[in-house]
Amino acid sequence: MTGRERASGEPSPDGSAPPVPGAEAGQPRYEPAPGVGKLLLWVLLFVLAALAVVLGGVYFT
Repeated sequence: MTGRERASGEPSPDGSAPPVPGAEAGQPRYEPAPGVGKLLLWVLLFVLAALAVVLGGVYFT
């Protein structure tokens, strides 16, 4: 290894993140989309929260 090469996973001298294999310079990197089960769980959670707010409003009026 020469003085200019870095080992895989080593940070750059300027403090930037190490390059990701397959990603071109300047390309944005995205995390993978959530699985269907996790997305369904979040939707169910928000539906239950909305239902609790509506039923609470009806009960206390």
